[in-house]
Amino acid sequence: MSVIIIGGNECMERRYMDMCKKHGCDAKVFCKFNTRMMSRIGSPDLLILFTHTVSHKMVQYALNETSSKTKIVRSHTSSITSLSKILEESA
Repeated sequence: MSVIIIGGNECMERRYMDMCKKHGCDAKVFCKFNTRMMSRIGSPDLLILFTHTVSHKMVQYALNETSSKTKIVRSHTSSITSLSKILEESA
């Protein structure tokens, strides 16, 4: 399962990727908007938006770039616990 995480804390980026790997998912994490993000989103199986720590610009771009079959989950908190719960429910 491919997962894209938009938002979150930069210092937690590695832990987000490790948690996804633990659940058997391939993950890409974008904590800040950059030009790499434009070409790397693709069409993941799951898009996770950490809404408390993400700009509206990033949310709009991510929603416009993903396909209609991508499952989108929004979470106000960007903790490892919330990510784990999302992955347990979705994977």
